[in-house]
Amino acid sequence: MSAGTDLGNEAKRYMDAGDLVPDEVVVGMIRERLEAGAASAFLLDGFPRTDVQAQALDAMLADLDIGLDAVLLLAVPRGDLMDRLTGRWLCRDCGRSFHETFAPYAGADADPCPDTGGACDLYQRDDDKAEAIANRLDTYDAQTAPLIDYYRAAGLLREIDGGRAPDEVREQISAALA
Repeated sequence: MSAGTDLGNEAKRYMDAGDLVPDEVVVGMIRERLEAGAASAFLLDGFPRTDVQAQALDAMLADLDIGLDAVLLLAVPRGDLMDRLTGRWLCRDCGRSFHETFAPYAGADADPCPDTGGACDLYQRDDDKAEAIANRLDTYDAQTAPLIDYYRAAGLLREIDGGRAPDEVREQISAALA
């Protein structure tokens, strides 16, 4: 989108309207990027999300003569995901992100807002609220979780214990990609 490509502009129109970007647009954007030289090394985050997208990705990669080395699954228990995702708060003024557990706001005296000099005006985005997160996780269970077996059967799945400390997760990812 930032490059102003036709597909990027089309995706932006859907996103600005609050709609999901259609599969053919997303696949087309990935294809453009890979054809532009990103194929020597690339990481797709959050894609594919459905069987249809996985099949479109397989066809595109076959057409471009590109193989996948691995598919990473960061496995985290649902309760932990809820805690992680619902704990985020943002400052309306400076945009900094805080987390109730992992990066709590210390208050105006210890951590003043760089824009106002006073307390951060914290709010929680609608998509970080428990109901929205639960809906997203339900959608994942219904649409994306089946891809675990799809990529396991292809011999590409590498499962990472995402419940561990960040350094340990990073080590697992590095080992899975080595």
